[in-house]
Amino acid sequence: MADEHDDEYRSGLGSRRERRERVLQLLYEAEAKGQPPGDVLAALPVPPDPWVASVVAGVGQRQEEIDGLLRTHARNWTLERMPAIDRALLRIGVYELLASPDTPTAVILNEAVALAKHYSTDESGRFVNGLLSAVAGVVRGPTPA
Repeated sequence: MADEHDDEYRSGLGSRRERRERVLQLLYEAEAKGQPPGDVLAALPVPPDPWVASVVAGVGQRQEEIDGLLRTHARNWTLERMPAIDRALLRIGVYELLASPDTPTAVILNEAVALAKHYSTDESGRFVNGLLSAVAGVVRGPTPA
């Protein structure tokens, strides 16, 4: 999503990465509690940033579609076997690939990989990159060389 927040992204204040981290936290919380993401949003005492709320709600609304894409492209992995953090990051990435055509594919993949490396296992960065790249190839078409 190319928007007025791009300058914030570059400056690090209220950055897109920070907002993605908040989305990750909320999706992880929803999964840990066994609740739909929309219920976790509704229970917050203070509403999150509108972009955060939009992505969390969007992932919840399109989770069946998102999970279907992940299941189709995950080689030798079931969605349930993936670490919860990786699942949440993959759902965020696939949602953005589907719903944010103005956000470059490379940005979506780079952010997901950076968060996977920071919050998940040593192998998660490569795993997230490979799976999101496969989904991106179907959803957005091949990336130019």
